[in-house]
Amino acid sequence: MKKKLMAMVLTLGMVFGTLTGCAQTAAPAASSEEPAQTFKVGIVSFMEHASLNQIQENVQAELDRLGEERGVTFDYENYTFNGQGDSTIISQSLAQLKDDAVDAVVCIATPTALTAQSVFEGTETPIIFSAVTDPVGAGLAESFEAPGMNITGTSDALNTEAIMNLIFAQDPEADKIGLLYSTSEDSSTQAIADAKAFLDEKGVEYVEKTGTNTDEVSMAADALIGEEVDAVFTPTDNTVMNAELAIYEKLMNAGIPHYAGADSFALNGAFLGFGINYADLGVETAKIVADILEGGQEAASYPVVTLENGIATVNTETTEALGFDLDAVKEAFDPFCSEIVEITTAESFE
Repeated sequence: MKKKLMAMVLTLGMVFGTLTGCAQTAAPAASSEEPAQTFKVGIVSFMEHASLNQIQENVQAELDRLGEERGVTFDYENYTFNGQGDSTIISQSLAQLKDDAVDAVVCIATPTALTAQSVFEGTETPIIFSAVTDPVGAGLAESFEAPGMNITGTSDALNTEAIMNLIFAQDPEADKIGLLYSTSEDSSTQAIADAKAFLDEKGVEYVEKTGTNTDEVSMAADALIGEEVDAVFTPTDNTVMNAELAIYEKLMNAGIPHYAGADSFALNGAFLGFGINYADLGVETAKIVADILEGGQEAASYPVVTLENGIATVNTETTEALGFDLDAVKEAFDPFCSEIVEITTAESFE
């Protein structure tokens, strides 16, 4: 009996040992690969309009591409906000990103970047701005070459003199120019000052009208029509851009061409948008984010990036409605532009 019992114990032991050995053999080998590094990237845009949307979409697409190229992940999916042009919403969004401990924050447009500068003060979180027209004048950078703070980015600085030249190339006899902008936009300050200086030197009269929201901008446009101006100039002003769809027909029907500092104005009906390519600006902004987070570069010493500022975008439908000959317009503009693009009216870029 004892011999039988011992045999059973030995048999069970052999079976158990065999099963254990099989289990050990079947266990997968531990992976030697390190998990991909993930960076949390906050994105806050000032408001919804064609140019700013274009920047955001291209920042995100380029971060995806660069992440794949560099073997890391830039996670912006749960950290993207639109400020809706409301300072309270912008502040709350940035405060949320601070609580979320994002690795960097992208701020689209000057008001957003200025708020981020305050919210993230005293932290090591780099701020990367986009579409800030005058970062030095706004106090976001000590210089374009060396920002000097934990902030850098891309600028859509405007060549105001070039736009003024386009106005008089199209209409050499123009003697009264309307200046339409928002007093709440830091991006407009220097451009309007430059426009005034240009017109003063030329001895041309100008009329200023301002607005802080779409209704006020619409009333300002009515006032300029009443003043019988020959043309209207607007810099890279987000408030007026947001109102362009509401005012372009008024100006067009009054025979007044609207010259503005971004291609999105022309997309939304203005006669001319002049400046940079905002899709490219978004791509360059994403590259800065990657260079700082994955590449280890310092924001304080990363030069502010500017793009070629000479693309004239002409709305062909508005050109026809104003009674202008498109070929003659292009011929007049050619000496002052690096490129002339034709566009028709739409709400947003495809």
